[in-house]
Amino acid sequence: MKLHNSYTNQIEQFETIEPNRVKMYVCGPTVYDNAHLGHARCYITWDVLYRYLKFRGYDVTYCRNVTDVDDKILKKAEKEGKTPEDVSKYWYERFSESMKALNNLKPDVEPFATKTLGEMISIIKDLINKGYAYESNGDVYFRVKKFPKYGYLSKQPIDQLESGARIEIGEHKEDPLDFALWKKDEKFGYNSPWGVGRPGWHIECSAMSRKYLGKTIDIHAGGADLIFPHHENEIAQSECANGCKFVNYWLHNGFVTINKEKMSKSLGNFLTIDDLLKNYDSNTIRFFILTNHYRMPVEFSDEALQAASNGVKRMLNAKQTKINESLDITQFEEYKEFVNAMDDDLNTSKALAVLFNLASKANKDVDYAYTLLYKLGTVLGFTFKKDALSEEELKEILKRVNIELGENFGSMEELIVKRKQARAEKNWEFADKVRICLDKEGIILKDSKEGTTWGIK
Repeated sequence: MKLHNSYTNQIEQFETIEPNRVKMYVCGPTVYDNAHLGHARCYITWDVLYRYLKFRGYDVTYCRNVTDVDDKILKKAEKEGKTPEDVSKYWYERFSESMKALNNLKPDVEPFATKTLGEMISIIKDLINKGYAYESNGDVYFRVKKFPKYGYLSKQPIDQLESGARIEIGEHKEDPLDFALWKKDEKFGYNSPWGVGRPGWHIECSAMSRKYLGKTIDIHAGGADLIFPHHENEIAQSECANGCKFVNYWLHNGFVTINKEKMSKSLGNFLTIDDLLKNYDSNTIRFFILTNHYRMPVEFSDEALQAASNGVKRMLNAKQTKINESLDITQFEEYKEFVNAMDDDLNTSKALAVLFNLASKANKDVDYAYTLLYKLGTVLGFTFKKDALSEEELKEILKRVNIELGENFGSMEELIVKRKQARAEKNWEFADKVRICLDKEGIILKDSKEGTTWGIK
């Protein structure tokens, strides 16, 4: 398996630190607002990597943090008259719902910054003791020039960085390039050896990564917008504190753009995941993202989403057969093509072409095709359970149910009303027969005090 390492800017053979085990860290959300399509691109990309590594037999520990202490959270709390804890808790729950709606697997570990303060303070102490950091009026800063490799990840020489650096009002730095490890904050802060304050953003990830994965990890991933300064600063503080290499493979996904501009909250040109899901299902959003190579920018448009929707239909409308769980899928050429594509720096567009080929073969009654389509499609995170039925599909189902019942219902609503009437008259035989007929068609009825609803199993 080969992956593009942003640190070396090379596609490299992937080799783990420990045999068959992968320690993978992804920068998670700052929870103060709705997740948008840019977040969807990031977390779907790394969800696919996580799924694929497990599919290839690796024992993966996937850690994705939650930043629940940050300037943006504090501003939101003040604006809304709430506590920072209330704000972060509410938006974390919304984020989790959005990730679930996109069919992203939960990480193995999901630590919160506020629960890892002890580890952050410990690292900052080490950096001060080693001369890499200093306290100044309740703040603590990292001495950037003490780390000779600073700027290597972002490919920015130190003199180039110096030209644009400046000290903001209220900062007491030795050098404009130095960045904050700890910020004085007597209103919303926590106790520390340097007074009441809160951690800088960068130290949070270094602490959580070290606590849950160790000092050196296999993969650190995130959006390309995090390369500088966030990931650059993580490398500096982690390697100076730990005295060893921090990350073996740095992976970054490209931006989502609208009219060639990066989608972001600061530019006000973002679409929330919730809004997208009102018009497109999770399979369509995932397909749209995976059609493009993860390192390339993705241009958002309704036309692109519609094309993705058509692509999903090609897969989901493949003739379904019972999944053969005992089938050795590794014997088939399509499996090898899929693995070759994914092993080539996650070439998901080629992997999708393999799925299309399998869908065509399933429609031609090739016996192994649907099982292979289902299993490989699941590796990319697609769900093969339909969220809705087309009018044509519903008509066909009602036609078959009518024949079995000897009735002539024109809609599901009519059928449910008739069944309700039968239940009121204690005609359990008819009511049960309706339920059984629909169950055979993959439709489940749910009876409650409010009435009866139906859905796809």
